Amino acid sequence: MKIAVMGAGAVGCYFGGMLARAGHEVVLIGRPAHVEAVQRQGLRLQTRLFDETLSLAASTEPAAAAGAELLLFCVKSPDTEAAAQALRPHLAPGALLLSLQNGVDNAERLRELLPVQRVSAAVVYVATEMAGPGHLLHHGRGELVLEPVAEALLPTLALAGVPAEISPNVRGALWAKLILNCAYNALSALARLPYGELVQRPGVPAVMEDVVAECVAVARAEGVQLPADPLIAVRGLAQTMPGQFSSTAQDLMRGKPTEIDHLNGHVLRRGEALGIPTPANRVLHTLVKLAEARPG
Repeated sequence: MKIAVMGAGAVGCYFGGMLARAGHEVVLIGRPAHVEAVQRQGLRLQTRLFDETLSLAASTEPAAAAGAELLLFCVKSPDTEAAAQALRPHLAPGALLLSLQNGVDNAERLRELLPVQRVSAAVVYVATEMAGPGHLLHHGRGELVLEPVAEALLPTLALAGVPAEISPNVRGALWAKLILNCAYNALSALARLPYGELVQRPGVPAVMEDVVAECVAVARAEGVQLPADPLIAVRGLAQTMPGQFSSTAQDLMRGKPTEIDHLNGHVLRRGEALGIPTPANRVLHTLVKLAEARPG
């Protein structure tokens, strides 16, 4: 299968790398420094189980996606529209797009922009980071929850070592992941602490409980059916990913814009529209925006 990865950061390189390792023809579409490193020396995929360097194609141009049967759409949520517009002329009519993104509405936005494509939202649970140009460091997990439109992809993912399942309630699963992100991402970024250390600090668990309660209230008002008690998942995440810094923390530490508008900011906006107070999410959103604007 020919596979393109649009937005070849940590998530895209992990899943693209796993599929390339299984023998598929993968092209990474990303930023120049990363692309140049992969073109020069390959993609280093360093996991708990293996450390291999893979030879695969890389490009800075969306045109590299031409002919791909599967496209892993991994750009940051604020870039969804621009990336979709850039890809539109190059997409094969029957190509399947998997939105491997944070937030709850990216697949809907993609369907509006690319109405002739098959699109599946994906809930992603993986702890990864780019340790340097062309160097993916995997800390743990790596499973996906997909919509029924992507069911035929399950054997391909399984053979590549990517656990995946189909859910009739991906919207609920996306909201469950959003609640995890709202509880951890901003706090990890502001404190510059990994999850395991973060939850040990005084006051943090109580703040997380406040954030979760607000998110749950907004989700219920939206008619979302959450698949499980999100507070249990929040309490357990630090145990399964103790050394992980949130993606928001990684962005801030690298001086990059964050996705906070699509995390706590999304809950804040929907709460305002529905008449539900979300003061904890408002404070975290505001603090991250201030940190983004801080010089240096």
